[in-house]
Amino acid sequence: RRRGFASGVDGCGCVARAFPLRSSQMAPRDFDPDRRELVLGLASTLALPLAFGCTAEEPARAASRVLEPNASPRVIHARSTKEGAGATVQRLFPLVQADHRDPFVLLDDFSVEPPAGFPEHPHRGFEAFTYMLDGAFHHADNLGNDSFVTSGGVQLFTSGRGARHSEMPGEARPNRGLQLWVNLPKKLKAMTPAYAAIDARDIPEGSLRGVKTRTVVGPDSPVRVQTAMRYLDMAFKRAQTLEDEIEKDWTALLYVVEGRVRVGDVALLAGDAAMPTAGAFGIRADDDARVVLIAGLPHREPIFQHGPFVD
Repeated sequence: RRRGFASGVDGCGCVARAFPLRSSQMAPRDFDPDRRELVLGLASTLALPLAFGCTAEEPARAASRVLEPNASPRVIHARSTKEGAGATVQRLFPLVQADHRDPFVLLDDFSVEPPAGFPEHPHRGFEAFTYMLDGAFHHADNLGNDSFVTSGGVQLFTSGRGARHSEMPGEARPNRGLQLWVNLPKKLKAMTPAYAAIDARDIPEGSLRGVKTRTVVGPDSPVRVQTAMRYLDMAFKRAQTLEDEIEKDWTALLYVVEGRVRVGDVALLAGDAAMPTAGAFGIRADDDARVVLIAGLPHREPIFQHGPFVD
C-alpha cells in the first residue's frame, strides 16, 4: 500500500466506504454531558454505508474490518491556558506534567490580537512549528531573522542548543494558528539553531475524492523537520468522507479546527482531537469542517520539559 491516503478494497477491487457504529467506549475522564450524542445507544449491529460506485455488501464488510482498529479512538479536548503577554491559547496537550505525545511535546491553537503576544523568550531542545490559519505573525530572533508569515504559511524555529525569539500578531485583529512543539532526539539537542519561513504559496495543495488538502509536512513540501512526520490540512464539505492510515508505531492525532466530524463512531467538535492508533481509520464530516492530521515517529526517549526548554 502506498504511503498516504488509503482505501478499503475488497477482492474484486471495489473501493468501499463504511464506518462501523457501535456503543461509545469513552473512558470516564472523556465524558462530557454536553456531548450526549457520543453515548446515545448506537446499536453495535448497525453500519453507516458510504459506498461510492459500489453496492455489494461484501466491500462494505471489508471496509468495516479495515477500520476496526480505530472504530472508537481516544478523544482529548483543548483547554484554555494563559501564555505570553495577555494571550490565551487553547491547549490540547500537555495539560498535566509529562502529558506529552512522543515525539510531540505541545500543541496550542491560538488566536491573538494586539497588544497581546509572545515577547522575546528563550527555547532549547525542540522545534517550534507554527502553521498560520488566519491573519499573520511576526517572528524575530537573536539569529538575525525577522519575518512575517501570513495565512497558510509556516514558521519553523529549531531551537537546538538554545536561542531566543519573539512571536507577535501581525495584523490588528485576531491572528489564528497552530503551534506544535516537536522534540529533538538526544543526538540533536545541541545542534545549531535555525529558522525557516515558508510562504503559503509553497505549500502543496491537492484534492482527494473532493476533499481539499494541503501537505504542510510530507511529500513535495518544502518544510523540513528533524523528525519523521507528516502534517495534512484537510477541508471537508458536509457528508464527505475520507480514509487514511497511520504508519506502524507512529503517534497520530486528528484535530478539528472547524466544524463537526466523526472518526469511526466518535463525534468530534472544534477543539477536540482523536488519537487513532496504527492502521486504517475513516473520517466523515457532519458539517463543513477543517481537520489537521499530525503524525510522527516517536524518538522513544524521555521528554523532560521545564517551561520553554525540552531536555
